[in-house]
Amino acid sequence: MIVFDASSMIDAWDNYPVHQFIGLWKWLAIQVKEKELVMVSVAFEEVANKTPDCGQWLKDNELERLPISNAILQDAMRIKGLLGIVDDKYHPKGVGENDLLIIATAKSFHAELVTDEARQLKLPTELTKCKIPAVCNMQGVDVSNINFIEYIKRSNEVFG
Repeated sequence: MIVFDASSMIDAWDNYPVHQFIGLWKWLAIQVKEKELVMVSVAFEEVANKTPDCGQWLKDNELERLPISNAILQDAMRIKGLLGIVDDKYHPKGVGENDLLIIATAKSFHAELVTDEARQLKLPTELTKCKIPAVCNMQGVDVSNINFIEYIKRSNEVFG
């Protein structure tokens, strides 16, 4: 199972228009219907709010939306602590509350996370500035993550 972050779904929707990349979107629809591609409920809400037509496409294709359990909330709080985020003082250049919920959910389901947030080759000295990939790669978090293009390449699918 692959968990998509809102950033990847929105980037895919914006950069690979359905009417021009028909084969890609047919394949993604199959991934959604087979529950190979899922989203955390908060990520789906972000997509539906920012790009309603993409949200509707996901609904029409019966996207599974992973719920956030108490255990996931607790793990998100643990990760928040690892980053040194106090109260709700998230750094504007780092992860936010929804990001932590998405990461904790992917971890809970032992799923790989697809995110198109910027990769940080060197961890910021201020951990509150970490983006999703850096947080996923932190010791104690350890969530496998790739971006959308890596996901497509790894599939070995040919879209013609």
